Amino acid sequence: MKKTVFAVGCLFLAGAALAAARKPLPDQIDPRTRTWVWPQRIIACSNATDAALLVGQRYGQVPEGRFISGTGCLLEKKTTNDVAYVIIDFGRELHGGVQIGSGDPSGHKFVRLRFGESVGETMAEPGEKGACNDHAIRDGVIDLPWCGSREVGNTGFRFLRIDAESLGKISLQFVRAVSLMRPYKREGAFRCSDARVNQVWETAVRTVHLCCQEYLWDGIKRDRLVWMGDTHPETRALLAAFGGVQILPDTLDYAAENTPAATHVMCGMPNYSLWWVRNLHDWYFYSADFKYLKKHHDYLKTIVGRFVKAIKDDGTQTWGGFLDWPTQHNAEACKTGTCGLMCTTLQDAKYLAGILGDTALEKTCDEGIAKLRKGKPAFAGSKQAAALLALSGLRDPQEAYREVLGQNGMQGVSTFYGYYMLEAMSLAGENQRALDTVRDYWGAMLDVGATSFWEDFNVSWTNNCTRLDEMPVPGKKDIHGDYGEFCYPGYRHSFCHGWSSGPAAWLINHVLGARITAHGGDRVEVNPFLGDLDWAEGALPTAKGSVKVRVEKDKLGNLKIDVKAPKGVEVVKGKGLVK
Repeated sequence: MKKTVFAVGCLFLAGAALAAARKPLPDQIDPRTRTWVWPQRIIACSNATDAALLVGQRYGQVPEGRFISGTGCLLEKKTTNDVAYVIIDFGRELHGGVQIGSGDPSGHKFVRLRFGESVGETMAEPGEKGACNDHAIRDGVIDLPWCGSREVGNTGFRFLRIDAESLGKISLQFVRAVSLMRPYKREGAFRCSDARVNQVWETAVRTVHLCCQEYLWDGIKRDRLVWMGDTHPETRALLAAFGGVQILPDTLDYAAENTPAATHVMCGMPNYSLWWVRNLHDWYFYSADFKYLKKHHDYLKTIVGRFVKAIKDDGTQTWGGFLDWPTQHNAEACKTGTCGLMCTTLQDAKYLAGILGDTALEKTCDEGIAKLRKGKPAFAGSKQAAALLALSGLRDPQEAYREVLGQNGMQGVSTFYGYYMLEAMSLAGENQRALDTVRDYWGAMLDVGATSFWEDFNVSWTNNCTRLDEMPVPGKKDIHGDYGEFCYPGYRHSFCHGWSSGPAAWLINHVLGARITAHGGDRVEVNPFLGDLDWAEGALPTAKGSVKVRVEKDKLGNLKIDVKAPKGVEVVKGKGLVK
């Protein structure tokens, strides 16, 4: 008995010593800020008394008002067949959950919550038109406390439907959204004489800002993941609107540390390894952080070697194929567009190799670029492929515009590759067409109620459709539930997808005309384009501070350009373009 006690005591002492020697893991502070957002309006309700009491700012404390049971918005379900519900509109797309105050004295009551990025989504049953709980639980039953509140939800939404599940009356004292966002200060800005263009810029910035959560995500309802290709237009938008926020290198690190360079490809998609290099290039070009670049030197060298081995002597490649979802119908465009993406990636990698002083890596990049230039990849009728080929130099930008990019209006424009289409139009000297695309394509989402930009969109969807912030109407198309394909049918479709935020960068870089032309922001070019605008103003962030620009057109059509730059930033001012 004494031996047993002694042995147990020794084990206890050994465990205690080990615990004392082991340093505790440090706590982490959530980098996001909690904000309460109050309901803006009631969309619809049934068997609900005083639903209007939920609208507007309340105390957020139970009871709301007099200490009498049965106050607030009352949902009453008299029989099991009764439907008692309220649908709330918080006014804009949010990431987070909701807090509900309940005052029922008769014990726990159960309610069903359905979050939605559209009104229609809040009304769908599981499996109906793609409605699901993938990546985030947006549909479930919870119980509410007596004289207390409960917080639930971790998803992307604008609307909330609350259904009574328990018989009797359920007292909703208050309902408020709990928004979770990183508290980033805008260092960039854009405003012009066209209110529609301004709204597109603001919505693009909000879209990418919402996707800044634990890491830089692709979406906040579905695809709450790090997709390295999807992050590239997000990177461009963040650098233009917020500057060098830490989430960018953190996301690059996450992707590299979870993808062995010698054997795997980013996110299981070969082209996304190409996009990782482009993101690394853009981060370094903005920050001039050599220490960070050096950390990824070996990784960069390994994956670039794999890229080049996949290029054939005739200029074709065997590396990958995915561009974006709408292009998946065009296998030839996926192959040829990847040639353009690979060429631009190797150009970026060569630049980084020069910074690192790695002449062997520079030579490897040159070999791959030379092989790609032996071919003449076809546009294959694809605006995605045409944009990538024009930007890479494998095809002439004006030819790409004449044959593909300038054809058929908004048909073939996509949310992800729309950004590269804008860039390719500018390279071809077609800034006005690009500006019109911003108005007509991204603006069309605003016309049907969008407060953030979507995973996919086709302007034809707006024909005879119900707005996303309205109850579905018989005989009209449901803009959310009736469209979408591949992995995003119907309500599974994400209405806040960061890859759609490209106008945030394009408008600053091409309309305002401010672009960094030397790493670290040592030099900035300002060469604005107004086209049919009267004026534009804003700011471009650099690692040394923001360059502020205002440009306006006089009565003769000449442009007056005013620039204010921080110390250490050389400004090269162009004449500007009117047409």
